[in-house]
Amino acid sequence: MIKQVRADYNAPVIEKGVQDFWKKDNIYERTRAFRSEGENFYFLDGPPYTTGSIHLGTAMNKTIKDTLIRFWRMKGYNVRDQPGFDMHGLPIEVQVEKKIGVRSKREIEEFGIDNFVTTCKNFAQELRGSMTEQFKRLGVWMDWEDPYQTLKLSYIEAAWWTLSKAYDKNLLVSDSRVLTWCPRCETALAEAEIEYWDEKDPSVMVEFPLTEGEGSLLIWTTTPWTLPSNMAVAAHPDFGYAKIRMKDGERSKTVIILESQAEHVASKGGFTETETLERMKGKDLEGLGYLPPFDIDDRYRRKTEWRHRVVLADYVEKDNTGLVHTAPGFGPDDYETGKRYGLDPFCPVNEAGRFTEAFPLLAGKKVKTTDQDILKHLEEKGILFASEKTQHRYGHCWRCKSPHNIQEHKAMVPQGHRHKGQDARRSGQGQMGPGMGRNIQREELGRRCQGLVRIQAKVLGDPHAGLDMPLRREARRGDLR
Repeated sequence: MIKQVRADYNAPVIEKGVQDFWKKDNIYERTRAFRSEGENFYFLDGPPYTTGSIHLGTAMNKTIKDTLIRFWRMKGYNVRDQPGFDMHGLPIEVQVEKKIGVRSKREIEEFGIDNFVTTCKNFAQELRGSMTEQFKRLGVWMDWEDPYQTLKLSYIEAAWWTLSKAYDKNLLVSDSRVLTWCPRCETALAEAEIEYWDEKDPSVMVEFPLTEGEGSLLIWTTTPWTLPSNMAVAAHPDFGYAKIRMKDGERSKTVIILESQAEHVASKGGFTETETLERMKGKDLEGLGYLPPFDIDDRYRRKTEWRHRVVLADYVEKDNTGLVHTAPGFGPDDYETGKRYGLDPFCPVNEAGRFTEAFPLLAGKKVKTTDQDILKHLEEKGILFASEKTQHRYGHCWRCKSPHNIQEHKAMVPQGHRHKGQDARRSGQGQMGPGMGRNIQREELGRRCQGLVRIQAKVLGDPHAGLDMPLRREARRGDLR
């Protein structure tokens, strides 16, 4: 019945009246039943984390979804409208850590793994309840009596069923990858989870003495702590390099660098004169041997033909010395170059960002605090050519604000590239609007082919039956039932 228009609009009163009417007359349930014989329409809800009250983003998200569900239901479809809640992982762990006053994995272990998991589960369930009521207050029509919850066994088993099918078809293999890693949260970070701001770090030039002949290769880096993991030096095949003698009075150094950078490099080292002894292309340097800055026991890294030699890479740029310190255990480009030359990644750093016994000189120390120790060692060896501070943008974990590392980890890697062409063809068969959506989906398919299975949880996560994945061991012990 249409009532007379009121002179005022009292939103809370009117909205409560509408919702009371829906509830009293079972309007949502009757609408679903009325369309139950219609053609099925599958809707999948991307779930919000249960970490607090809903906010403008989640409110708008659910409102848009509710609008679309109502539209297709009015078109006669039987719409599957199950909502979801993401109740695992670090966002919940971080909130619980704040609540109970713990700051590290050790403190969590002292609190008790089982106690911590139970506290996380209760925290997530309480917020699921309050978020549900808030979404209802927005007027969102979904099946709130039967939401999917990622900590329920039914959901976990479905995830494992999917992984088992991929494994059975040889589409999931154990391998290693270089990941962006938060040493405080002890988990991998997606690109969207990294916040950047300017920081000051050492900018150093280091001499790697040649194994034969006079002089050194001169490399540049802003991460001295990765130098113990050096496995090669990268040069651009087409750039012009030179062996140059630099002088300042009686002081003299002979180094191989990018020829166009001679004056810049000399000034950094405090030299006033340069003399070109020999010119060569980068490709002519390939295979040239050198002595690494640190002696590492061969028990920890395999000796190969190309270890501690010059390799070629197109990503080398015409700046600094033109020679790139290459550590396959600490960078995506380095990792791929290492694969081409048969160099195994060497990563003497654990998940907490501390050096392991594989680098006994600084074992147990956090890598980001060791730059000065590294520089002192290089200076004592007489191979520190130049050192200064530089300001550059550096990534940090969006949750805890800790600076990230980029380091090698074991992972389960999907072999999606085997079906890349087939997936692209299938993605082009359906209708999609706006048109840019199709291009975004194709790009995403390409990225997923290079992805890996990651579960971002330190304690609260899917149990994983000992699979060699970048997960916390504690997650195996957490009883999520």
